[in-house]
Amino acid sequence: MRILAILCLWLCVSGGTMAESFRVYFGTYTGAKSKGIYVAQFDSVTGKLSRPELAAETRNPSFLAVHPNVRFLYAVGEVNDTQGQRAGAVNAFAIESSSGKLTPLNQQTSGGTGPCHISVDATGKCALVANYGSGSIAALPIRADGSLGEATSVIQHAGASVNPKRQAGPHAHFITPSPDNRLALACDLGLDQVLVYQLEAANAKLSTNHPPFASVAPGAGPRHFVFSPDGKFIYVINEMKLTITIFGYEAKTGAMTELQTLSTLPSGYTATDKDSCSEIAMHPNGKFVYGSNRGHDSIAVFAVQSKSGALTLVQHESTQGRTPRHFAIDPTGRWLLAENQNSDSVVVFSIDPTTGKLQPTGQTATVGSPVCAVFVKMQ
Repeated sequence: MRILAILCLWLCVSGGTMAESFRVYFGTYTGAKSKGIYVAQFDSVTGKLSRPELAAETRNPSFLAVHPNVRFLYAVGEVNDTQGQRAGAVNAFAIESSSGKLTPLNQQTSGGTGPCHISVDATGKCALVANYGSGSIAALPIRADGSLGEATSVIQHAGASVNPKRQAGPHAHFITPSPDNRLALACDLGLDQVLVYQLEAANAKLSTNHPPFASVAPGAGPRHFVFSPDGKFIYVINEMKLTITIFGYEAKTGAMTELQTLSTLPSGYTATDKDSCSEIAMHPNGKFVYGSNRGHDSIAVFAVQSKSGALTLVQHESTQGRTPRHFAIDPTGRWLLAENQNSDSVVVFSIDPTTGKLQPTGQTATVGSPVCAVFVKMQ
């Protein structure tokens, strides 16, 4: 009885969350302060982040994705020259379970230039890549040993939108499978569209869907999006207009219906050319959406109306650094890590489970030009 009482007391103090430790991998832009992908340990009870160490040396690993079996990690190389071709890179690594170090498996070209996003389908058989520079997307098969095959589908986007400086051509910025793994959806900043493709993960094949896309407001520049946990809504963050657009989503057809668009900036704030949005994420409980503002250097927090999917502003919180290109919520939903690209810092915030509000913890780590973070549960 005494042991049971102590256990119950511990659970109450810890908020009912069993202690879990994670590794966090940070993608970066390489240069004087960074050599590639870094890894740190993260304590989900205390929010403590260890000093990041180099896990693998590689050029401009600006976005990362983890295989569903958590044995492999994939990184785009945001470059324009790979293996003697005018193309970006996609790199496969094996995760060393005891140290967290990454062992290179192989490299393939990304099917275009300037790849900036990668995801892995739910079966772990296919990697999806968005090439910002060339405005194309690609699907690469994942072999049983975690290595990558050559791209089996490459689709070149075409068209333009209203901003001649930013939207004279396509700029694919994000691609991810639908919750049921039947479709792949891609944001193209240059076209002001969220495009929809049929996905055959087993063959790493993409083909046009009908309907083929949904549009955001001209000049909005869709960057990333996140599905609601029930798959009924899509929340798109628009880089150029600094807004979030909510779509109702029909899983069977991939059709999207715009429901709401609202600003990520505080009322009365006047945006300049230095302001833009970057990352968007939903809390694991589905009650809150978070979006980061570069220039204003903040994270906007919104509450979600469960039936309508609509958002209501809760808070703007400074990221305590410059240019929060990305942030990540830990799997327990208790913490948020903000990566400040131009401050070479990762800042840890606690998340209020009732309101969704952020509170800085005082935990900060140094990483050169951090631009992505992914969590991997320690085995």
